[in-house]
Amino acid sequence: MNLKLPTQYFRGLAWYGVFGLSVLVGGCGVGGGDNGEGSAPAPVASAPVAACSAAQLEGLERKLDTRLSQAESEVDFSFAVERKDGRRYSYNRGGSTLQTLYESASTSKLVAAVVVMRVVEQGYLSLADKPQDHIAAWPIAPGDALYNMNLAQLLSMTSGLTSEPPCLNSAASDFEACAIDIANSNDQGIIPGQQFFYGSAHYQVAGLMAVKARGLPSWSDLFTEFRAQTGLFGSSTFDVPSVNNPVLAAGMHITGEDYMAFLHALKTGALLNAASMSELLADHTASSAIIFSPIRDGISGGPGLGEDWHYGFGLWHECPSAHFNCEPGSRISSPGNFGSYPFWDRILDYIGIVVRRGMPGTLKRGIDIERFVRPEVEEWAAC
Repeated sequence: MNLKLPTQYFRGLAWYGVFGLSVLVGGCGVGGGDNGEGSAPAPVASAPVAACSAAQLEGLERKLDTRLSQAESEVDFSFAVERKDGRRYSYNRGGSTLQTLYESASTSKLVAAVVVMRVVEQGYLSLADKPQDHIAAWPIAPGDALYNMNLAQLLSMTSGLTSEPPCLNSAASDFEACAIDIANSNDQGIIPGQQFFYGSAHYQVAGLMAVKARGLPSWSDLFTEFRAQTGLFGSSTFDVPSVNNPVLAAGMHITGEDYMAFLHALKTGALLNAASMSELLADHTASSAIIFSPIRDGISGGPGLGEDWHYGFGLWHECPSAHFNCEPGSRISSPGNFGSYPFWDRILDYIGIVVRRGMPGTLKRGIDIERFVRPEVEEWAAC
């Protein structure tokens, strides 16, 4: 029996006397539209912000200061959270600030997914579209197991692409040529949709599909259009390993300030309509075998959490359990290999981020910082 434990089960006493719940409407429609694979998250309930005095909030923020000063981190970091009412708390250690540029690692996946979903929403692209529908030189032929991979499977990393050629890490490589190289490097006979394999290849192909569908020369041009339309990421860009060949799944430089503004816009419905949000937030791996998950298994020689999280488009559905038994969409995030960790708690209705630059394989460190201070954050968010 697949028992879905309520989020309160895991929070324990962290609710701190919040009794009433109000329905959070944004982003909770019916999912699985174009590809029919996603399991849409049920509408979640958000806790109302209680009436706290300014003195009470300031006292809770001093508690946050104290707790974060005790958090373990081998590098400087910044931390920020924003409540339902827009009040923000931030903390900086050492020379880190929310304006410091950090290499994103996988925190860029959520950004790339939203950029692509806006192209879908604008009618240039469909989640059911296949690479060969938009990429003239796409080499995978009918009869190949990968021929029927579609955009939804690429965004959910269930496309069947598991091999990553060296061009992904080459500043001199061409973005489109590298996507073609990805196709030529994958012939494992995996049927799309059956397996979840966390990696960068899926997003490189999805990004090229979006660029071609939009009729623009490059991903840089598409992201420039996104920034102009939204006013977001003024100090951040896709530039790793280079502007001409960015790894969309891990290749930004970001500031905490920019990413918080992005999370705020996403949370408030300023970036995607209800149908697109439903697709983004759906559990697209509910029926897929989890072959490789850095959350469960670790990455770059570093440890994972040993937990079974599921995946949407560019985001994880968190679940503090060895077997997924949580409500999809309750808490989502997009942690990176260097320990940065953006998150959105859709129950208590707050967003936040840990930004830092540890060594590869320190993905768990940023999550550990947030979990260390989470009881105090939830008390503050519910006050």
